[in-house]
Amino acid sequence: MESSTNEIIKELPGIIRIFKDGRFQKLQVPDIVPAGVDPSTGVNSKDVVFSSQNNVYARLYIPKTTTLHHKLPLLIFYHGGGFMIGSAKSSLYHNFLNLIVSESNVVAVSVDYRLAPEFPLPIAYEDSWEAIKWIGEHVNGNGPEPWLNDYADLQNIFLAGDSAGGNIAHHMAIRVGSDAPPGLRFQGVILFHPYFWGKERVGKESDFIEPRLIVFLEDSWAVAHPGSSGLDDPLINPGMDPNISGMGCSKMLVFIGGNDFFRERGLYYKQVVEKSGWKGDLEVVENEGEEHVFFLFKPSCANACTLHNRICTFINNA
Repeated sequence: MESSTNEIIKELPGIIRIFKDGRFQKLQVPDIVPAGVDPSTGVNSKDVVFSSQNNVYARLYIPKTTTLHHKLPLLIFYHGGGFMIGSAKSSLYHNFLNLIVSESNVVAVSVDYRLAPEFPLPIAYEDSWEAIKWIGEHVNGNGPEPWLNDYADLQNIFLAGDSAGGNIAHHMAIRVGSDAPPGLRFQGVILFHPYFWGKERVGKESDFIEPRLIVFLEDSWAVAHPGSSGLDDPLINPGMDPNISGMGCSKMLVFIGGNDFFRERGLYYKQVVEKSGWKGDLEVVENEGEEHVFFLFKPSCANACTLHNRICTFINNA
């Protein structure tokens, strides 16, 4: 007979297994790769601690073409993983950022926020905001990180993230609208297949979302944010957020996957933002026939290349 300490009380397939005694086992361990010069793009990267108190770091990237006194747009990126898995050091995100930095000619800060359930939400949001405040220390060119002092145009900042990271980028956009560190100017936001949800089904969700997936998403949010008010918490359901009209940027680009279970949420997000009274421009781009965050796993496919081109155009036409 299995001992009670090894009894599994909840399992989120592919993410986490939780035992009765409070222990948990992450079911997906990221493939960690070192920072440094990428041989295929020439992009250089390094890891920098931005919160010594909490030992939280970011992986910084600069393109091969970087020269002193020529400032480039800054992309602040938040990785996905349901707030529970993923890493800025993983090969998936490292390779993706190398491509984006090279093709869009930007400086990037890929934030490695602390993960639930060890550090339940809202800690990931707090870490993400700390990264923005740390970037704000470089406004006068004398901050602690030379790459940001020398190469980043802090008047030309973009927020971005995929899945749960897209959720974070959305909330950071709202916060910079009312509380941006002095001297930082945010131009736009890019959400890749963002992770939003809610109690009620929207769009065509009832036609194709299976009950077991609904349970999975509900359980995932409860594990990531045990103190949440539920699925209509504004942190997970932007339709319930009275502050959404205050996003501190003038344009947004939202990618959705044609076969992604979050597709309808992306379309609903556009409706919510447009009805909110936000004064910017929001464009939704659908990657037809593609699954959730396909571009991480198929970086060379035609739709991924199209996505890369749209990012480049969006950033460089600020």
